[in-house]
Amino acid sequence: MIEIKNISKSFGNHLVIDDVSFNCFPSKTNLIIGETGCGKTTILKLMVGLHTLDKGSVLYDGVDFPALSGKAKQEVRKDIGMLFQGGALFDSLSLEENVRFPLDMFTKLSRKEKLERVNFCLQRVKLEGKNKLYPAELSGGMKKRAALARAIANNPKYLFCDEPNSGLDPKTAIVIDELIKSITEEFQMTTIVITHDMNSVVEIGENIMFVHNGKNWWTGTRKEVLTTKNQELHDFVFASSFMKNIFKTAKS
Repeated sequence: MIEIKNISKSFGNHLVIDDVSFNCFPSKTNLIIGETGCGKTTILKLMVGLHTLDKGSVLYDGVDFPALSGKAKQEVRKDIGMLFQGGALFDSLSLEENVRFPLDMFTKLSRKEKLERVNFCLQRVKLEGKNKLYPAELSGGMKKRAALARAIANNPKYLFCDEPNSGLDPKTAIVIDELIKSITEEFQMTTIVITHDMNSVVEIGENIMFVHNGKNWWTGTRKEVLTTKNQELHDFVFASSFMKNIFKTAKS
């Protein structure tokens, strides 16, 4: 479990995150949603230590992460998997080498053990047998699945996904959502997804925080999103005709 407690962050005179609290639960897809520029990616960076908190705390299973020493933080980071918005695969490395990268960095497994883990992760994201391909040879969806394989290679307790469906067509986005949800349940990870994709919210949003003007404006589930009385969340959710049709279907 990850607990965000009263965190705030300013850049210069601009207050970006204002006293935000939120609990992220194991074996669930915990979504942080909101309009572009609302502060959701800043929250992610505060959670993993890429930005320094002005105040508040981030607890990983009861351990105050920002208060740890550099070496102790590194130990926590070994339990974190990251799926970056653009995938962030290394172009000069094969798919096998990309997925093996965190194993080379953080484990003392033998080469055989690493290959077994790589093959398992590739199979889990439906990329078995693609070991020797390079990122340039992969489609956008395959790159995201490869990046997800790398994110889970070290069997993390915590999985962070930053806009995992960015740049994908709707069909491929559904595949990525389903993989994230099933992997979260299978390995009982605490998964945090940063997104403004309303299909993701409706399909996999088990625990959702809506960020508005740098604040936790609303917290609930995907079912509650569809019937919210919160005006700002309602305007965000139903900005598209797609979501208006989903709402009509849910009511009928």
